Amino acid sequence: MVTKMEEFTPQLKTRHPDEVSLRSLWAYGVIGILFGIVFVKAEIVSWFRIQEMFRLDSFHMYGVIGSAVLTGMISVFLIKRYNAKALTGEKIVIPAKVFQPGQIYGGLLFGFGWALTGACPGPLFAQIGSGYSVVIITLLSALAGTWTYGALRQYLP
Repeated sequence: MVTKMEEFTPQLKTRHPDEVSLRSLWAYGVIGILFGIVFVKAEIVSWFRIQEMFRLDSFHMYGVIGSAVLTGMISVFLIKRYNAKALTGEKIVIPAKVFQPGQIYGGLLFGFGWALTGACPGPLFAQIGSGYSVVIITLLSALAGTWTYGALRQYLP
């Protein structure tokens, strides 16, 4: 039987424990840096762009988010259609999602935090890398919120 915790915990299965090392992950670091540069150049990390989105003043961020959703949908379709495999050679399995009422509360809390700070977790590092050092407070707050959620999860809906 699968417990609630196991149901939502991603499973990393590798053939050999020493197969994944920091040295083998360098490409992901390079891709992350390039992704951050794209975020900065496309103004996705701009506090002003995010505020425009929440005030419904600009389509820019909705276009970015919409294209990301479309890309994700196509990617999941292709992964399932062609039984794609991970770099370790294992088949990629996307488990069915179970709706929980707490997702509504969490989504609202996430959205409020995003609107107030002008940052969601993805671009935080790009903002810090761009020199917006005040965003470190947002990063520390996000980590504190994640820790708090983990500590209180069993008591939440």
